Amino acid sequence: MEQIFIRDLQVYGYHGVYRQEKEQGQNFLVQARADLSFARAAAADELGETVDYGSLCLLIRDFFQAKRFDLLETVAKDLSAEIFRKFPAIDGLFLEIGKPQAPIPMEFANVGVRLERRWRPAAIALGSNMGEKGEHLDFAVRSLENADAVRRLTVSEYYVTKPYGYEEQEDFFNAAAVFETYLTPEELLDFLHEIEAERGRERIIRWGPRTLDLDILFYDNLTRNSETLTIPHTDMHNRLFVLEPLAEIAPWWVHPWKGKSVAELYKELKG
Repeated sequence: MEQIFIRDLQVYGYHGVYRQEKEQGQNFLVQARADLSFARAAAADELGETVDYGSLCLLIRDFFQAKRFDLLETVAKDLSAEIFRKFPAIDGLFLEIGKPQAPIPMEFANVGVRLERRWRPAAIALGSNMGEKGEHLDFAVRSLENADAVRRLTVSEYYVTKPYGYEEQEDFFNAAAVFETYLTPEELLDFLHEIEAERGRERIIRWGPRTLDLDILFYDNLTRNSETLTIPHTDMHNRLFVLEPLAEIAPWWVHPWKGKSVAELYKELKG
């Protein structure tokens, strides 16, 4: 793996919970590591073909001086987003932010936070059966296209499908999208809920009518089952309205615990 690294970059900022931290500021130590390919830069011997670590250092310095946050966790999250936005060649990022002058009444060398982010593949389902269904899906697609945290977006055709579960409602427009994101699964879910809310989505009846429904189907090869998020999406392997559009754009994607590709699942379910 090829990497650019920064060690012990000293920057000044005004981050902290206490008033004196926000007014007087203090020094922070930043460690950064960026994963990327050196192939084009090494062949051309051109700075423009790689990530300029001098520019990266300046970005980190300016970010620390321009922003003010209570928590280093927020600093790391927002700084990583800014780095990915300014340096699209970066595939993965490690950040460590140290606070050697933190107001702790004992001796210590340093305290801080660490964060690792990487562009990861994700697949989502899109659905609508209220109002201007196509416009709702178009809005979701535009939101994904315009998001800094999304790249390499591919969207299926829109399919007209019968309602699932609760049948006393209009037909749906369904689609699927695959892309890469550096958001965590939980952050991606929050982002999708924000898009839904902008189209007036309400959760009143399970499987009921909705202006816009965006569900995470896959996130890399991750499996997760929590109170708020299940990956892969529950029962997706039994839903033609999910598998058909997904098979159009990502037939190769293997279901992590079924051990079968989307194309295989779709073929089996369709019969």
